[in-house]
Amino acid sequence: LTTAKEFANDPQDWLVFMGEHGCGKTHLAAAIANNCMNNGQPVVFKEVPELLDHLRATYRPESPVTYDQLFETVRSAPLLILDELGTESATPWAQEKLHQILNYRGARRLPTVITTRKTIEEIDPYVASRMLDVSRCTVCAILAPGYHGSQLANRRRTKKRKKS
Repeated sequence: LTTAKEFANDPQDWLVFMGEHGCGKTHLAAAIANNCMNNGQPVVFKEVPELLDHLRATYRPESPVTYDQLFETVRSAPLLILDELGTESATPWAQEKLHQILNYRGARRLPTVITTRKTIEEIDPYVASRMLDVSRCTVCAILAPGYHGSQLANRRRTKKRKKS
């Protein structure tokens, strides 16, 4: 929590939240985004699969934005938050686009927040190497159990009790 607050007040380099589904990664990333936006800082917050879908959609003739416009908006955002890295389909095209975005941002030391359910070993080796660069990236492993799963289990227990 302290690391998230510090980053929100002075976004620099990269911050990665790792942990199981429902442990609060996206909540922390959204809090960082809200703090920055409240301070007048532009933020681009994208769920990775959705970002890739939007990039693909720009190839359609009826797209209101070009591929280059969207890609540039994302890769050069003053603060980019990529939510749920590793849940995208790992096609060569998707990997290439993510590599291009992350390479650009890493080379320019642009503030970036990444959330993922994956462990370092499960992440694409190129991306993992960027995350392991301690001079540029802080990795926070969130060990709290997933809230969504426990909430669902509690609902099921409550429903069973009501039926009895």
